[in-house]
Amino acid sequence: MLAFNKILSTRAARSQCREGSRGVVSSKSQQHRRAASSCACVLLLLLLVTPRVDSSWWYIGALGARVICDNIPALVNKQRQLCQRHPDIMQAIGEGTKEWIRECQHQFRHHRWNCSTLERDPTVFGRVLLRSSREAAFVYAISSAGVVYALTRACSQGDLKMCNCDPQKRGRDKDERGEFDWGGCSDHINYGIRFAKAFIDAKERTVRDARALMNLHNNHCGRTAVKRFMKLECKCHGVSGSCALRTCWMAMSDFRKTGDYLRRKYNGAIEVTMNQDGTGFTVANKAFRRATKNDLVYFENSPNYCLPDKSTGSIGTAGRLCNKTSHSPEGCEVMCCGRGYDTTRVEQFTQCECKFEWCCAVECKVCKETVDVHTCKAPKQAEWLDKT
Repeated sequence: MLAFNKILSTRAARSQCREGSRGVVSSKSQQHRRAASSCACVLLLLLLVTPRVDSSWWYIGALGARVICDNIPALVNKQRQLCQRHPDIMQAIGEGTKEWIRECQHQFRHHRWNCSTLERDPTVFGRVLLRSSREAAFVYAISSAGVVYALTRACSQGDLKMCNCDPQKRGRDKDERGEFDWGGCSDHINYGIRFAKAFIDAKERTVRDARALMNLHNNHCGRTAVKRFMKLECKCHGVSGSCALRTCWMAMSDFRKTGDYLRRKYNGAIEVTMNQDGTGFTVANKAFRRATKNDLVYFENSPNYCLPDKSTGSIGTAGRLCNKTSHSPEGCEVMCCGRGYDTTRVEQFTQCECKFEWCCAVECKVCKETVDVHTCKAPKQAEWLDKT
C-alpha cells in the first residue's frame, strides 16, 4: 500500500513536470524558467521514490545511562511522553536492547545476514530493514520480546517504581503434583507485556499502511513468545526434603529459549499480502496455510546479502569466517556465494589435560595448536561496483 501511494505520487509529480515543460520557448528567460522547473521536478521525483530510513527507539540501547527523550528523534508523541514519565523504565529498555541485539546476532552468527548493526547510527540496522523481509519480521519480533523480558526482570529485581512482583500470585493453588502455596517473587510478565505494547506499538499506530500492520503483527508474536516459556519453580519444605509442603513462584526462562523459538518462526515465516479492505493479511501463495497470530509474516523476499549493496543495506560476506567441510549456511560454499575462500594458518592456545585436585579446584595445562581459518574472498571489483 505504501509502495502504491508512492507510485501515485510519482505519477502526479511526472504530470506536473510535463505541464511545467509545455509551450514554446522563445526567449532566454523562458529557457531559464524551464530549466529551473525541470530541476525542481527531478528533485521532487527523487524525494518521492527514494525510501526514507527512520531512526528507531532501538537507539535507546546505544545511549545507555544517557537516555534523554528529546535526543531520540524517532519517538512519536506517546513514546516521548512515556519516556519522560518513566526514566527508570527507559533505562531498563536500553539494557534490554543490548541483550536482544546480542541474541539476534547469536541466532544468525552462521548466516550471510548476521544481524550486524551500525556504529552511532540512529537507525541501528541501516537500510536492511526498509525491505519488508523475513529479517525485518524477526528483528521486530525479538526486539519486542526483549523489551518484555527486560521490563519483567527489572520489576522482579525492584528496579522500577511502577511495578514489582506479580500481585496475582497469592494464596494457594495446585498443579499436577498437588497443592502449593504461592510465595517468593513471581515475575510480573503481564506488566512487561502491557508496557511493551503501549510503548513499541505507539509508532506503528500513527500510520495506516501495510508495513505498519506487519510490524504490529510481528511485535505481538514477540511479546507472547516470552510468556510462552514462563515456568513454575518450587521450593520443598518437610522432613528430609519430603516436599510435603511446597512454595512456588512463576519465573521466566532464559532469553535464549525465546530466541530459539523466534528463530524457528523465522524459518517458517509466511509471505502475505494485504486483504482487499486493508485491515489484515491473506497468504501470498494459496498452496500454503494461513498465518496465525503466532507466525511471523513478511511481504518481500530477502536479498541474498552476498555483495555490498547500498540500496538494500547489505554489507556482503567478504572476510566472514566459514566452515570448509559444512554444507549448511556457515559452509564456505554457501557463505561465500561461490566466490571461494582464503585459508590462513594460525596458532591457538587452549586449556588441556585438566585434572581435578582435592579439594576443590581444576588445574589445566595450556596447549598450543595450529589450525586453519577460512574466510570468504572479496568480490571482484566490477562485480562489487554493479551493486553500489
